[in-house]
Amino acid sequence: MNRPLLDVTSLAKSFGGRKVLDGVDFSVSPGELVAFLGANGSGKSTTLRCVMGITEADAGTIKLGGQDLGLLQGKSLQQARRRAAMIFQKIHLVPRRTALENVCTGALARMSTGRSLSPLFFPDDILQEAMDCLDRVGLADRAHDRVSRLSGGQQQRVAVARALCQRADVVLADEPVSALDPHAAEQVMQLLAGLAHEHGLAVAAVLHQPDLALRHADRAIGLLGGRLVFDSPVSSLGAADLDHLYAPDRMAAA
Repeated sequence: MNRPLLDVTSLAKSFGGRKVLDGVDFSVSPGELVAFLGANGSGKSTTLRCVMGITEADAGTIKLGGQDLGLLQGKSLQQARRRAAMIFQKIHLVPRRTALENVCTGALARMSTGRSLSPLFFPDDILQEAMDCLDRVGLADRAHDRVSRLSGGQQQRVAVARALCQRADVVLADEPVSALDPHAAEQVMQLLAGLAHEHGLAVAAVLHQPDLALRHADRAIGLLGGRLVFDSPVSSLGAADLDHLYAPDRMAAA
């Protein structure tokens, strides 16, 4: 098996004395889509946010491309983190900008300060790369449309294209389809699977829909109360595994 692009060991995080993550270990290799499953509050999103540095972990080791992020600082840390891109449930795009302009922002770190000030100054090679990224997600024909005119599913695909323009080889998606209709959700999941299987990226996605994981992911990681309860190929998951994993949601509903 390929060497993992993302390797996490003993990840721990508490909020207000409550353990949200308790010694979580996992890895994601190039060419695979890994789905994080679990009830509300199980620590799925916190895991990805710790990897990205949005939330600071209390303990644990995070390696991206073999580099231990805990041993880096300053520009070296920023450069290492750019190997990973995050796609959020709430789509962070600029509605009044075009799809192409939004995708170009994935390359801001590669632009000079002057070039990055306005889309009017974006270099031609960046614009072409962004167009290629939009083509990969099937939206080249909407490149010059304002994002506000696109559907939710199309906007999420623009967000994926922006991650590609960042040249990330690890893509982390935090509930990327929970706000989409079933058809759009399928399209986005097919796209994420394609990034892994056809382009060799390491993709991890937090999902609330186990059926989507079973159809599109290679492996599923189950979190319960901040602890890892399974890390298995989706083909080996049974109804009993999922019933146990989502028991807290059923109890809360009752």
